[in-house]
Amino acid sequence: MPRRPGSKARIAEFLRGRVGKIVTSEELQEVAGPGVTEWARRLRELRDEGWKINSHNDRSDLSPGEYVCEQVGKAGYVFGKPISGRLRAQVLERNGYTCQMCGAGAGDDDTRNPGRKVRLHVGHIIDKSHGGQDVLSNLRALCSVCNQGAKNIATEPPSWIWLLAQIRRASIADQRKALEWLKRRLDET
Repeated sequence: MPRRPGSKARIAEFLRGRVGKIVTSEELQEVAGPGVTEWARRLRELRDEGWKINSHNDRSDLSPGEYVCEQVGKAGYVFGKPISGRLRAQVLERNGYTCQMCGAGAGDDDTRNPGRKVRLHVGHIIDKSHGGQDVLSNLRALCSVCNQGAKNIATEPPSWIWLLAQIRRASIADQRKALEWLKRRLDET
């Protein structure tokens, strides 16, 4: 007797046939199957695998409980087990619930997407596709905009020597701004 696909596979197939269309949490729960309570986790796993699935946190025209799959995952884009909830919480706590690229805080008004709130994700410093691992030292909090821009194209982080060279080349005013930013950043942790 053939084995029935898992809830994530059922949700993926459902969304694949509805790219660009609004689906509801009720529909996703029904597709996931009876007794499946963690359908939202399956959505997050699909996002981690390259699917672009937006909710009211990403698009102001969506209501709570509405989702739109704008892009299915790329073929061969499999990274294995998602980051654990515990590790995710450690990263967000360590980073002060603040995007490490642009400085936006979780729940703040998103200035780049009017009408939306900043939503944080946990992203890799060195992407998994470049050999990065799911360890605390290789993870950082990123807002939706920065995370989408960095996904699988981010290069290795700059070295200390490179950063020092850039700071030395900057104007005194910019060096002072960098110093103030570092002071604020280090006081937060």
